[in-house]
Amino acid sequence: PLAVIIQSTSAAGKSSLMDAVLSFVPDEERIKFSAMTGQSLFYMGEADLAHKVLAVVEEEGATRAGYALKLLQSEGELSIASTGKDTASGRLVTHTYTVTGPVAIFLTTTAVDVDEELMNRCVVLSVDEDRSQTRAIHDRQRAAQTLEGLLGDAERARVVKLHQDAQRLLRPVLVANPYAPRLGFADEATRTRRDHMKYLGLIRAVALLHQHQRPRRTVAHDGGVLTYVEVTLDDIALANRLAHEILGRSLDDLAPQTRRLLGHVDDLVLTICATDEVTRADVRFTRRAVREHCGWSDFQVRTHLDRLVALEYVLVHRGGRGQSFVYEALWDGAGTDGRPHLVGLVDVATLAESPGPAATTADFEPPNHEFEPPTRAQRAPIEGGSRSPGNGAGAGRSPLPGAAAAQNPHQGNGSGSHVAMRGGR
Repeated sequence: PLAVIIQSTSAAGKSSLMDAVLSFVPDEERIKFSAMTGQSLFYMGEADLAHKVLAVVEEEGATRAGYALKLLQSEGELSIASTGKDTASGRLVTHTYTVTGPVAIFLTTTAVDVDEELMNRCVVLSVDEDRSQTRAIHDRQRAAQTLEGLLGDAERARVVKLHQDAQRLLRPVLVANPYAPRLGFADEATRTRRDHMKYLGLIRAVALLHQHQRPRRTVAHDGGVLTYVEVTLDDIALANRLAHEILGRSLDDLAPQTRRLLGHVDDLVLTICATDEVTRADVRFTRRAVREHCGWSDFQVRTHLDRLVALEYVLVHRGGRGQSFVYEALWDGAGTDGRPHLVGLVDVATLAESPGPAATTADFEPPNHEFEPPTRAQRAPIEGGSRSPGNGAGAGRSPLPGAAAAQNPHQGNGSGSHVAMRGGR
């Protein structure tokens, strides 16, 4: 499963975003904590976290449990040897406690510097902090006080229930990607080895969400029969769009807020160049000028400007009055096309033009759209699935299926297409 960190400034709405996404997940499939102690995860029930979303309101509250979270995400299970008394003899004996996954981790943080080992295991999201978004939020807050807003709150409960029921329709099924050998990904850094698996897992999660719009196929293997669905070009197209947005930021060396301040600094420099008719190299600015230009607090400007100085996007000069400083922008604004971009991905049009995947000899099994409430055992992972063809990060329950479905109100062809379509809206 994919792990998610929402990184933004205080009061930007990261907790509201977390609550909104979690509301789409059925109550029995999510666990939410305000904080965790260092060994709290080791002593949970063996299957208490399996195939669930583990949400922690603030990353700071999970700092002491950071080691356990990293292991749980990468290894899929936790185990600890602890000393305790034998109830029969009274002697000290060693007990082994095991907690199994997989589990989707969901955190929020205001910190600029988050544990790198945790960050490269997660997808990093940010909250829109532009003025237009703030204005839209204010409009929505005012509208919520009207009669129509009160009626909308009542309607919200019905819509959320519909989304949760759509999640309950998902069953464990293998996901095969026949286009995988022809996909591409950036490979200039070692950390892309993990990010590549996030990308592949994202494709599989999208396909899993549309399992009721995919023909189910079966194949005989090792004396048994495996059921699977195949990834389509539409799944890859959606995953590519999401990958540009989320992995394009995750591979950035700047936090989202720091990247945003860099844009404000570039804007300020261009304004000074136009006003004073000077070149970029001659422009010097102060923290106060940045504060007045972007409207950020002094703490925010100092924190993120120091980060830009450390990474050599901005050069600091000593001013003429003791300890006062002025700054010079070294970054020339290259790559500011308005959208994050992840290099190395293969365009879907290229995949469509090239020869398609080899025809499968597996038997075709039409999807069964008759709803039958899944039991706990049915929602459990397929035994031995980690060694089966096509099983991986997307083959279990999607960590944040409501988020992925919301990005793609997919029109299916099967009689059960309303599940993903309506759930996606």
